[in-house]
Order: sequence, then structure tokens, then C-alpha cells
Amino acid sequence: MIRESTRIGDRVAIGTATVIEGNTVIGDDVKLQSMVYIPTETCIGNRVFIGPNTVLTNDRYPPRNIGGLKGPTLMDGAAIGANVTILPGICIGEGALVAAGAVVTRNVPDRMLAIGSPARIKDLPSILCTPQK
Repeated sequence: MIRESTRIGDRVAIGTATVIEGNTVIGDDVKLQSMVYIPTETCIGNRVFIGPNTVLTNDRYPPRNIGGLKGPTLMDGAAIGANVTILPGICIGEGALVAAGAVVTRNVPDRMLAIGSPARIKDLPSILCTPQK
């Protein structure tokens, strides 16, 4: 399902049962696997991969709505593994990788790895540091 006021770039693949709420921006060459949830006020850059069953959130204190809604930002080339949860307002840096099952509670710098629950930030293994084309 794709809601109103959503901008989607070119060559974007959207998997089965994925929900994209309104006021979301998605760049070019993005791959959203099945059952991904993207809330309103989310920004996804170019060449981003989001694994199945990933949940992005936008309300830090539901249902009180304290502080308003602010979805995550996923910068160009970020890759998100399966079954990941990303909290509101979090930025996943350019070329960063979030390991499967992680719960991301703080920003992930460019070209770093987030792993675990809550996610710890580590250097990307050297084999993964080659930029994608």
C-alpha cells in the first residue's frame, strides 16, 4: 500500500505487503523487500536496500504524540537487514549497514555497521567497505 503525498524515484522495487505511509520520499534504485513498514515523514535516499519485515517508526511516545512525528532518514547506499527496527528521527549514514534483527536507537555514521539490540556501532568488515555501483 502506498499512501498519498509519497514521492517515489525511478527503478524502485516494492515487495508484497509493504506499507508506505504518506509524506515519504524514496530515491532511485531502492529495493524494499516484503512486509516493510515505512511511516509518514521518512526520507530514503538512492540505492538503499531494506530487508523483509523491517519496521521504521516515527512516534517516540505513542499514543501521546509528544514532539510530533519524525521518521528516520536513510542516506544513499544504506543497507538494512531483515527484521530490523529503526526508531524515530534516526539517521542511517551513507553506505552504512544495519545487521539483521538490530534495534537502532541512535544514529549510524557513514560506512559503519549497526548490530544487536540495542544496536552497537562497529567498523564495517573490510570486505564490505567496497562502494556499490
